[in-house]
Amino acid sequence: MRLLPLFLMLTLAASGCGITESKKINYKSAEKLPTLEVPPDLVAPTADNRYAIPDTEGSGSATLSAYSQERKAEPSAAPALLPTQEKARIERAGSQRWLVVQATPQQVWPVIKDFWQETGFIVNLESPETGLMETDWAENRANIPQDVIRRTLGKVLDGLYSTAERDKFRTRIEAGKEGTEIYISHRGMMEVYATEGKDKTVWQPRPADPELEAEMLRRLMLRFGVQEAKAEAMLAKQQVPEQARIVKDAGGQVLEMDENFDRAWRRVGLALDRVGFAVEDRDRSKGVYFVRYIDPGIDNASKRDEGLLSGLAFWRSKKDQTSPQLQIVVSEAGDKSRVGVSGADGKPAEANTQTRILNLLHKELK
Repeated sequence: MRLLPLFLMLTLAASGCGITESKKINYKSAEKLPTLEVPPDLVAPTADNRYAIPDTEGSGSATLSAYSQERKAEPSAAPALLPTQEKARIERAGSQRWLVVQATPQQVWPVIKDFWQETGFIVNLESPETGLMETDWAENRANIPQDVIRRTLGKVLDGLYSTAERDKFRTRIEAGKEGTEIYISHRGMMEVYATEGKDKTVWQPRPADPELEAEMLRRLMLRFGVQEAKAEAMLAKQQVPEQARIVKDAGGQVLEMDENFDRAWRRVGLALDRVGFAVEDRDRSKGVYFVRYIDPGIDNASKRDEGLLSGLAFWRSKKDQTSPQLQIVVSEAGDKSRVGVSGADGKPAEANTQTRILNLLHKELK
C-alpha cells in the first residue's frame, strides 16, 4: 500500500529538478523538415583513410617508421570552409547586436542555413543576392510545462502538447569593411482568446525578443570557432549610451544617429525587419529602403478564419497589400547620419506618417 505514495514522491521530486534550470531552446517547426540532399554541383566526399595503415611495398605489413614516412609524403588535407581560429566577434548598439565574421558572404551562407535547420527551423526564404534568409514559424518545445503526467508518459503524449507562442527569424547578411556582418531579427506571435466565452482563439503579434536574438547569435558564434566562454563574455558587454534621437528638419522630422553611413544603413535595415516592414527593394548607393508597412493587427482581423498559417504570414510581402509604398532614406550628415521618411514620389511623407514610423525606428535604434 505504500508503493503508490512512494512512487508519487519520487515523481514529484524528479519534476522539481528542472525548476532552477536556465531557459532552454528546443524548436520544432510546424512543417516537416526537408530531406537533406547533396547539391548537384558538389562532389560526394571520399572515404577518410587517415587511420588505415597501408601496406609497404606490397609486403602485406607495415612498420611504424615506414608508415610515418608515408604520411609525411602525403599532401595535407583540404582546408576547411571557414578558419577554425576565433575570427568572429559581436558588436552592439543599443538593444541591437550583430556578428562580424572574417569570411566572405558566400562562405557564411551555408553555415547559417545549416544552423537554422539544425536548430529546428525550415528555411522558407533564401535570397543570396539581397543577403536575406528567413525561417518558417516554429514553437519552442522547451517552454512546455514539465508536469508530472508529461514527465511520466514522456514521448507517448508529446505530440498532444503545444505552446501558445510561435517564433520566426530573419537573417540579414552584409559585406562590411572588416568582414561579413550577420544580423538576426526575431518575430513572435501568441495565441489568445477572441471571445469572453473562450471558445475561439486568434493569433496576434508579440514584441520582438532582443535576448532571444542574442542567444541565437551566441550559438551561431560557436559555429565560427568562438569558444563558449568567450561568446558569453561578448554578450555581456555593457549597454552603450543612446545613439539616436528625433530632431526637426526642413521637411518635418528626421532621426539623427551618431554613426557613419555604413553602420547606420545596416542598423536601419535590422530595425525595419524588427518592426514589421516588408522591404520590397533597396538602393544602397542612394541610401533608400523601399518598404510597405504590414500591420499585423489588421491582417489578422481580416483573416481570422483562414487558419493558423495564414494568420502567421503577416511578415511576408503580400500582393494584395493596400498600404502605400514608402521610402526610408538614410543620408550622411557630417560624422553622423539622418533617417527620413518619404512617399513613393520621393517627397517628404505627411507629418503623422513621419512621426509614427520614426518613433518605431527610434525605439530600435536609440
